Amino acid sequence: MLSDILTASVIASAIRLATPYIFAGMGETFGQRSGVLNLGVDGIMLLGAFAAYYAVLETGSLLFGVMAALATGMLMGLVMAFVSVTLQAEQGISGIGLYLFGLGLSDMLYQRLVGTPVHVDGFPRVDIPVLTDLPVLGEIFFNHNFLVYVAFASVPLSAFVLTRTTFGLKIRAVGQNPEAADAMGVNVARIRYFTVIIGGAFSGIAGASLSIALVNFFQGNLTAGKGFIAVALVYFGAWRPYWVMAGTLLFSTVDALQLQIKTLENALNLDIPNELAVMAPYVVTLVALIFASKGVEKPTALTKPFERGE
Repeated sequence: MLSDILTASVIASAIRLATPYIFAGMGETFGQRSGVLNLGVDGIMLLGAFAAYYAVLETGSLLFGVMAALATGMLMGLVMAFVSVTLQAEQGISGIGLYLFGLGLSDMLYQRLVGTPVHVDGFPRVDIPVLTDLPVLGEIFFNHNFLVYVAFASVPLSAFVLTRTTFGLKIRAVGQNPEAADAMGVNVARIRYFTVIIGGAFSGIAGASLSIALVNFFQGNLTAGKGFIAVALVYFGAWRPYWVMAGTLLFSTVDALQLQIKTLENALNLDIPNELAVMAPYVVTLVALIFASKGVEKPTALTKPFERGE
């Protein structure tokens, strides 16, 4: 039975696998709600992943690793903001350029500074008294590393900031009608700078959640396109944090199931090609994205540069 395959371990794995997508998705939600599309998320994740990994490799400090990823992400966010907001370059092309830069630089730094895969001691699973020992629920919800809990905590925090604060109101105003926001005294460029830098910081931490929490090593192209999936999940979630999280969990659950493909084959007496199993999470996400995007209005000013006086 298929219900026998969807075990507690698979669900727990799906929650862990969702971590980098949630971090990157929350950050990209901020940027897109202000009108800036950043297709360089994957490149920022790669640089953040390497920065965190190398910092832990050299110092043994997980805190330094997270700080290195955070600083790297913010710096790359600043670069993206300068190119897209100040220089008003075409956001899609500049984002792809940023991705390629991150892909090449992270691999070069890895080859020059490390060379061969070396595992580091990443974030251990947090043992929560009583809760961790609960049958089934303990394994699913209370047996994860620290960054998993931070990722899921960022969802209600992001939703609160975007919908319940003055800063969030300004972000939404800038993304919907920057001319009107400017007329009301909102500094459009400043808000967009802030959101893109915030997005970069989230993407840097997303990379760290891979290299020092999930796999505990680094290699070239470690993200394997996860940043692009995160961007797609923002569209799937209609720029709302909780729905972005829902899309992330859908993707990561299918991803976790494909990792259990042999068990699934035996249970259903099927011979599923491995290539098809690898494709499954992306196909499901694409189909869900097509249906979810119907009738959804994106931020009006998304990808549109703004200049005062126009």
